[in-house]
Amino acid sequence: MKDSRVKKKRPKWLKITGLIVVILLVAAGAYAFTVYQSLTNAVETMHQPVKHKTEKRPQEITLEKQDPFSVLMLGVDEREGDKGRSDTMIVLTVNPHTNTIKMLSIPRDTRTEIIGRGFDDKINHAYAFGNEEMAMATVENFLDIPLDYYIKVNMQGFKDIVDAVGGINVNSSLSFAQGGYDFNEGSNALNGDEALAFVQMRKQDSKGDFGRQDRQRQVVQGVIKKGLSFNSLTNFSDIFEALGKNVRTNLTFDQMIDIQRNYRSAAGTIEQMSISGTGQTINKIWYLIVPEEEQLRVQNELKEHLEL
Repeated sequence: MKDSRVKKKRPKWLKITGLIVVILLVAAGAYAFTVYQSLTNAVETMHQPVKHKTEKRPQEITLEKQDPFSVLMLGVDEREGDKGRSDTMIVLTVNPHTNTIKMLSIPRDTRTEIIGRGFDDKINHAYAFGNEEMAMATVENFLDIPLDYYIKVNMQGFKDIVDAVGGINVNSSLSFAQGGYDFNEGSNALNGDEALAFVQMRKQDSKGDFGRQDRQRQVVQGVIKKGLSFNSLTNFSDIFEALGKNVRTNLTFDQMIDIQRNYRSAAGTIEQMSISGTGQTINKIWYLIVPEEEQLRVQNELKEHLEL
């Protein structure tokens, strides 16, 4: 007797669709694993702990609880056989409750006490004397705020980071030429080499080092904004390679993930701060002298932003 049950055939298109879905899932998994591996390798290379414990915060911050935090960004012109000086010193305070980041550029010629040396000198000399630890301690003392993290960037390699994120846009206050490149007043789209030349110019700007600081902030801000669209970037390997070669930080991988998860919205609004002073020559060396009331103004604004 023949079996009355008729075996139904699955439509051919359904088999093909299922196969495509499986292939896509495998490809997505492989891509995610590759991204994860590249990221962890880069972070492992970047991670450089420091022996720095702030005494200006009563208790340690908790990123999971979205506590406001601060970062000292050092732009160092490192060359072979010379660790260089921190020609760029930028303090970032991040507050997720107000969804804002405050960015303060500290003029490199600012005269202040070098903590650990016991004398006054240009603030950017702190890094040359005692690496990241002395730079953090000196800036902490100058601004009277805790510095939770540092990020050191090799400025000669910073162009690789700009190229890796696909270039940036800046707004120049004047037209000038530098390093073989012409920059127009107004909006400029820059690649890595152009961005480096953009921040290096100082002599053609009537604002001197203050104008240079503004350009530095714009370049850093441009990279941060491009970093927000990380999920849409396809050249992740170039980005991680550039970061691994040119960035050092005491942030761990888990802390970076916490910041990406809990503080991302704050990067949408970056408020630029400035600190002013007057030039003075002491023992034949030119310094920027910041008045006490100006120093106090900046300290109070940063403390308020850190909710201290």
